[in-house]
Amino acid sequence: MAGVSLSFGSSFLLRIATESDFESLLALRIAAMRPSLESLGRFDPQRARERLRASFDPAATRVIVAEGQDIGFVAVKPVADSPQSCLLLDHLYLHPDWQGRQIGAQVLKQIIAEADQAGLPLQVGALRGSDSNRFYQRHGFVQSAESEWDIYYVRQPVPAVTDLSTI
Repeated sequence: MAGVSLSFGSSFLLRIATESDFESLLALRIAAMRPSLESLGRFDPQRARERLRASFDPAATRVIVAEGQDIGFVAVKPVADSPQSCLLLDHLYLHPDWQGRQIGAQVLKQIIAEADQAGLPLQVGALRGSDSNRFYQRHGFVQSAESEWDIYYVRQPVPAVTDLSTI
């Protein structure tokens, strides 16, 4: 996640998070996840705070900014306890007002490109019953495991295509 920000035309940019972003990112996460968690009877703002606090790493987190406001965030980390090197897409949330505009898809494509360039599989977990399950499947993730509340996916890296005509 080199660089301070990455611009996607005039639609949005990504900037590295800071510790001071925690409260606003927590609010974004709660807004994005509340409907899915409520449908499962699992919405608990305190648990949401504790879970984000336990995994929050500003250096691994990029804030999605559009029209001068923070509208979401994405966090990608190396998986330390995996038998093979891989990356974990730990968070990808957009405020509900910004969903359905292809911003999440553009951010995910950027993350996938970075994982492919590094030659690393990308793992993600999604809340059972959440629309995010279809979102990840549409982007090449394959179910690898599940638990009582979550479904886990992995996307294997796709090597860059070499133009053999230039050799």
